[in-house]
Amino acid sequence: AKVSERRLRFATDFEEMRLSFIRPISCCSVSSPATSVKLQKPLFLRPPTFKTTISDLKKWHLWAKSLTSSVGSTFLELDNGPDAELLLRELNWLVEDAIQAPKSFLQQPQKNYNDNSSVSIRASLEELYMLWKQRVEERRPFQYVVGCEHWRDLVLSVQEGVLIPRPETELIVDLVDDAIKENEELREGLWADLGTGSGALAIGIARILGSSGRVVATDLSPVATAVASYNVQRYELEEKVHVKQGSWFEPLRDDEGQFVGLVSNPPYIPSKDIGGLQAEVGRHEPRLALDGGASGMNDLIHLCDGAVSMLKPGGFFAFETNGDEQSKFLVHYIETKKQGNFSKVKMVPDFAGIQRFITGFRGR
Repeated sequence: AKVSERRLRFATDFEEMRLSFIRPISCCSVSSPATSVKLQKPLFLRPPTFKTTISDLKKWHLWAKSLTSSVGSTFLELDNGPDAELLLRELNWLVEDAIQAPKSFLQQPQKNYNDNSSVSIRASLEELYMLWKQRVEERRPFQYVVGCEHWRDLVLSVQEGVLIPRPETELIVDLVDDAIKENEELREGLWADLGTGSGALAIGIARILGSSGRVVATDLSPVATAVASYNVQRYELEEKVHVKQGSWFEPLRDDEGQFVGLVSNPPYIPSKDIGGLQAEVGRHEPRLALDGGASGMNDLIHLCDGAVSMLKPGGFFAFETNGDEQSKFLVHYIETKKQGNFSKVKMVPDFAGIQRFITGFRGR
């Protein structure tokens, strides 16, 4: 998959934040997208309808850099959050998304603050001040500030109420791709992305299925459902991805036993660990997408139980976990409590070698 610098930066941050239990997790998906949800249009997709002067824009940029530099390593020491260097990189990305011709602005001499020539921007100068103040002072995630996340070769809309897709979760699409290459019959069938969040997995899988396969994306959150539907429409996949609102398998009952594949990145952080998350996650991302119950296993066990009746014989599943101990427990659970129902059940490591995923096939 094509990888952007912005996505790589998030991957690097993710590795640095592991001790804070920050993990790529999805929230849950719903049948008809909620019409009452107000969608936040990604900043880079807004028309450049606002005007300001180079001089005023430089004053904002100087203020933003000064505010950022004042952070130093405070957030890093507090909860493994971003340091000033990472925040300055995000500030440059904000400039790239907000200004019609960002390169010409960034290449302007920094000492010239008397340039009254006009520049087109996609948000008012007042909003740019507010957005960067939220990023630094409120620790609002950068992805919510600009309204999008770069994931694989996609740029996905995200907003408050929807979990930000992590680079680790991209591996699930690769696991599905590998399974399909081993058995082309999986390409033609019905897949489900349970707890779709932004729709990342559903869209990623739909793009490798070809012309015949379809994906049903479910989520309990009406915000997630609306955002996932928006992302599906942006990538013109309405005929291949059907977004449904509801809890886990409930919206899929009419197709019980007909699925060739199930994927999910469910809540799996133990409840007691939520308070120790990095501020960007714990304060702003939806708890519904994070909290997996006392042990973090509630939804994962439910997914394993439901996969028995939902998958066709030979059907494939790939679930993300909090890593290592959770994965080991689930493999043991499937081999003992679901004995004879699945085959080739195994753990698969993530980028850091942590046993992050469990995969397997429904017995024939």
